[in-house]
Amino acid sequence: MESQRLKPIEVARKAGEIASDKQAGDIVILDIREVSSFADYFVICSGESDRQLNAIWQEIQEKLKQDGVVPYRIEGTADSGWIVIDLGDVVVHIFSRDLREYYKLDELWRRATPVLKIQ
Repeated sequence: MESQRLKPIEVARKAGEIASDKQAGDIVILDIREVSSFADYFVICSGESDRQLNAIWQEIQEKLKQDGVVPYRIEGTADSGWIVIDLGDVVVHIFSRDLREYYKLDELWRRATPVLKIQ
């Protein structure tokens, strides 16, 4: 795997920007370094449909690959309502609105430091 040329915060911000470009809602970037040992940042966002969830994750994957950032693993599917992209120091969570409300990941990680919120 090619090494990342971007710093983790740059990867997180770029993933958030890409999600925003694909009309994702409620985008949040959390700095989890003080409360987690497995990653530095979470990017959490929501989509309105399976089609939009797919579009968001595919665009994030494609655009970050251009910068040499390749996912270690991708879990979930659009029809499950939750896609997780493990980028190493950055983990991107793309939720349907219903599952985001159900799992309340933002609340679960409330001790993390918010870096960015786009409503």
